[in-house]
Amino acid sequence: MTATSVEPKRGGARVGVQRFGSFLSNMVLPNIAAFIAWGLITAIFIPDGWWNLIAGTQGAEQPLAALVGPMITYLLPLLIANTGGRLVYGVRGGVVGTIAAMGVIVGSSIPMFLGAMIMGPLAAWVMKQVDRIWDGKIKAGFEMLVNNFSAGILGMLLAILGFFGIAPAVTFLSGLLEQGVDFLVSVGLLPLVSLFIEPGKVLFLNNAINQGVLTPLGTVQAQEDGQSILFLLEANPGPGLGILLAFAIFGIGLFRSSAPGAILIQFIGGIHEIYFPYVLSKPILILAAIAGGMTGVFTNVVFGSGLRAPASPGSIIAVLIQTPLGSMVGVILSVVLSAAVSFVVAAVILRASRKRDLEREGAGDLAAAVARTEAAKGKSSSVLSGLGAQAERAEDDAEVAGITSTAVATKVQNIVFACDAGMGSSAMGATVLRNKIKKAGIEGVTVVNKAIDTLDDSADLVITQRELTPRAEQRAPHAQHVSVDNFMNSPRYDEVVTLVAEQNK
Repeated sequence: MTATSVEPKRGGARVGVQRFGSFLSNMVLPNIAAFIAWGLITAIFIPDGWWNLIAGTQGAEQPLAALVGPMITYLLPLLIANTGGRLVYGVRGGVVGTIAAMGVIVGSSIPMFLGAMIMGPLAAWVMKQVDRIWDGKIKAGFEMLVNNFSAGILGMLLAILGFFGIAPAVTFLSGLLEQGVDFLVSVGLLPLVSLFIEPGKVLFLNNAINQGVLTPLGTVQAQEDGQSILFLLEANPGPGLGILLAFAIFGIGLFRSSAPGAILIQFIGGIHEIYFPYVLSKPILILAAIAGGMTGVFTNVVFGSGLRAPASPGSIIAVLIQTPLGSMVGVILSVVLSAAVSFVVAAVILRASRKRDLEREGAGDLAAAVARTEAAKGKSSSVLSGLGAQAERAEDDAEVAGITSTAVATKVQNIVFACDAGMGSSAMGATVLRNKIKKAGIEGVTVVNKAIDTLDDSADLVITQRELTPRAEQRAPHAQHVSVDNFMNSPRYDEVVTLVAEQNK
């Protein structure tokens, strides 16, 4: 764990793609509860829903089914537009973005999720530029008048633009995408999308892929067909389960010991990020993820199965809740078979490299890992002897010098865990470290979790997963940055606790 310089690092193309994908997903993720509510209302109250099935009145119209149309047509796109506008220009941007989004919603015959994702941020950005024109030039007493009328007039103009310009273009684009998906399904090629989705996931683009692309497209398809296979392309927990099972049985050292706990968090909790470090530790394991993903998609294509609404998080519980009764067999088989295939492929890879891994100096051996860490720290540590965490990469251990209170000028009082969405994995890591700090009897230190895009320099220390650290350094250049492979139980946490305890003394 090393202190970084105050100059932000260039992240390259990968970081740029992550940032764009994160922005898309951050428009949808805060509103995912609304998607789930819509999915539950649809599943329960439509004519062939659960209510009529239990009551034995299949096909009967239920009054509450009237909520389904307005929610998907107006509520969900407007929530997305408002969130996108807020990301760009705060509350003012959210209001103007919502006004502008009404133009694309009314101007189209399909739910305008993509249109809302365009108009919300675009309108907020235009409002921000307009405000700069007369910033500091308005006479005292006229600020509210100018601000309200400028936002209202600009919102009206952008709503008109959306109605006549953006809505037809997005409708045409949505039609092309839908035809593309239908074509892939008809010719049996849809499983090939796993060649792109699975590698993208382990590079922490999972939220961007799912919430930024598949959820909007799948929601439109679900309104027309009652379900969508797109909701399962990324959210299927089977591939990750198979890989973790392979590590639990055929892995070595700390990877093997931590895999059972990771299975519970990934499969039941739905936090898929937990298995990404396992794949990244041996990149050839991406073949196991791809094989499992393709198997799951193929199974759903054969059975014609899908979900009524997004399963978020990607927990088996959330998946089953959103599964129509007619798709239950196909969905369950897709999870089981994808897990089985990814397990077999991962097991073969792990067995083939097991001897080489064991012979490699210290790899997978807890005692050796502890010895290397203590050597890097320059002193022995009682807490390291009890580590039950994932092995850190050997090349990073060469950089680990152990932060001490003399190495950090700023006292650490505000610790932030940051992940792509600021919800699942970072919340888990924050809870783990918060409990460690509490057990150490340390007071006056806050530990919170945030999305990377909301980071600022108010944080004293930022903890991120390794692949996301370059983005975090750009957002909070003056903070200390700590990279970990696994938010669940990293040895870096004990060093942070030691640092904070020494500073408090």
